[in-house]
Amino acid sequence: MKLTTTALLAALLASSFQATGCSSIRYGDPDKTETTTIDWGSKDLQQFADFMVGSLIESPGLNYMDSEGKGADKRIIVAFGGIANETSEHINTEMISRRIQDQLLESGKFRFVARKEAAGQDEIGDEIRFQQGSGRVKPEMAKAFGQQLGADIVLYGALADISKSTGRSVESVGTKKKDVYYQFYMSAVNITTGEILWGKTEDIRKEATVGLFGRG
Repeated sequence: MKLTTTALLAALLASSFQATGCSSIRYGDPDKTETTTIDWGSKDLQQFADFMVGSLIESPGLNYMDSEGKGADKRIIVAFGGIANETSEHINTEMISRRIQDQLLESGKFRFVARKEAAGQDEIGDEIRFQQGSGRVKPEMAKAFGQQLGADIVLYGALADISKSTGRSVESVGTKKKDVYYQFYMSAVNITTGEILWGKTEDIRKEATVGLFGRG
């Protein structure tokens, strides 16, 4: 009996050492549904972005648009106005914008231009000034101001949420519940006319039940 107890203690100590002294890292599926917490996660981002991209591509109001100066390329030129975070969480909505922009570019139906406040415009200005004024670039190859494309539409959106929870009680056998409702809205506005050419709303509701000894 003493030997068995000693062996059991040794096994427990070894297991504890492995759990606290070592770590394990592995790659996971980026498309896997998250179940760690009820808060905003990667699957929500993917679902919202992919839904909006599909709707934009299929929208009859966003067929190829012609305007003076576009030439033979009639793809819609888009300025991305960004996505406002109106939730109670700290959410990097720029990640949603990037996914939407990348997929729309891949569709072959849209072109994007950098807006005034967007990353890249300052670098463009610096490079043009360098090409024009440094004397190091062939004059016939130096780019000039006033040649950027003019956007046909501005694409923008907002992400909002409603969160409710119930505390533990005798009736709930010590459990508590949390409910989060996310709403994602986007619009495409014709810059020339101010007309809303496309608008879409997508909703997600997530529910969580926390047991008697659980946290959250």
